[in-house]
Amino acid sequence: MSTFNELGVQSDLVRGLKELGIISPTEIQQTVIPVLLASNTDLIGMAQTGTGKTAAFGLPILQQIDPSRHEIQALILAPTRELVQQIQKQLFKYTKYSRDKIFGEAVYGGEKIERQIQRLRRITHIVVATPGRLIDLMDRKVINLQGVSTVVLDEADEMLSMGFKKELNSILSRTGTQKNTWLFSATMPDAIKQLIKTYMAADAPFIEVNKNALVNANISHQYISTSVKDKVNVLIKLLNTTVEERGIIFCRTKAGTQSLTAELQKEGFSVGALEGDMQQKERDKVMRAFKNKSLRILVSTDVSARGIDVSNLGFVIHHQLPEHLEYYTHRSGRTARAGNKGNSIALVLPSEIQRVYEIEKALGIKFKETIV
Repeated sequence: MSTFNELGVQSDLVRGLKELGIISPTEIQQTVIPVLLASNTDLIGMAQTGTGKTAAFGLPILQQIDPSRHEIQALILAPTRELVQQIQKQLFKYTKYSRDKIFGEAVYGGEKIERQIQRLRRITHIVVATPGRLIDLMDRKVINLQGVSTVVLDEADEMLSMGFKKELNSILSRTGTQKNTWLFSATMPDAIKQLIKTYMAADAPFIEVNKNALVNANISHQYISTSVKDKVNVLIKLLNTTVEERGIIFCRTKAGTQSLTAELQKEGFSVGALEGDMQQKERDKVMRAFKNKSLRILVSTDVSARGIDVSNLGFVIHHQLPEHLEYYTHRSGRTARAGNKGNSIALVLPSEIQRVYEIEKALGIKFKETIV
C-alpha cells in the first residue's frame, strides 16, 4: 500500500488530505495519480461512485495549475449541481495549506447566472460545471476555455443518460486542441465508446478498478416478494425494522415518488421527496434536511438522486426495480460508502423474479430472499 507522498503528491496537499482524514490512497487513486502526474496524457478510468475519484483526478489537476497564469486551466464536468458543489468543496479543502492560492468556481443551473458571471470575473484557474450551464456561459462569451489544458468528464455515463450528449460534444469541440481529456465512468455504454473514439487519443491508458466487483462488495442484496396491493404495507413494515438507519427509496416515476412520499408522511415517517419538477430551492431544502439528519428517508427518482453523496446511509430500497441495469449499480451505490456496510432491498412482484436473476448474472451478485 503506497502513501500519497510515494504517489508523488506534494506535501502541502498531503497535509490538506490528512486534515480531512484521508490517509491511505484508494485503489483508483493508487493507479491513476502516478500516471497523471508522470505523463501528459488522456485517460479513461472505470470506477464506481464512492471509490475516491475526486482526489484521483483532483490532486493531479491541482499540481498542474500555474497560479501565476490568470486564466482557466482545467475544466471538470459533472452531471448534477450536487456533484459539482461537492467536487469544488473537496478541491478547496485539499489546497488549505498550499503556498499559492488556486481559485476554482462552481457553475450550475438553478442559481442566478448573473451571480456566476460576476464570480467568473475574478481570477479563476479551475471551473467545475454542469454541461447545460457551461454552454449558457460559453454562448454569452463570458467564459474562455482556450487556455484549458485538462478536461475531466466525471460520471460520464450519468451525463449521457441524463441527455447531455449534445452539450458534451459541443464543449469538447470548443475547448483547445492541446488539452488532455480524463474520462471517468462506472459503465461503458456505446455512447461513451463513441465519445472516447472521437475526442481521445487511441493509446489513452485505460484503468479499470475492481473490475470483478461492478457493485460494492460491502452491500448485501435482498429482495422481498410482494403484490402491488401489499407493497406499501410491506414497505412500512420494513421501515419499522430499520428505525435507527437513514436511506433512500427509489421510484421509477415522478408521480410515484410524490404519492409514495405522501403515504409515508401520513404514516408518520420523516420523509421527503426528490423529483424532476421541483424548484431548485425546494430540492436544496430537502437535501439539507436529509444531510443534517432532520429527514430520515428520501423518496427519489433515478435522475434526481444523481450526484447525491451522503455518508452513513444504511439502506437503499427499490420500490420498483430499475429499467436499466446501470441504474441498479448507481442506486445501490448510494449506500455502503467509504468502507461502510449497507443493504440494497428490492420489492419484487412475482412477474419480476426473472429480472432479479438477470441482475444477479449481469452484475455478479447474489440476492437473498427476505421476509418482513
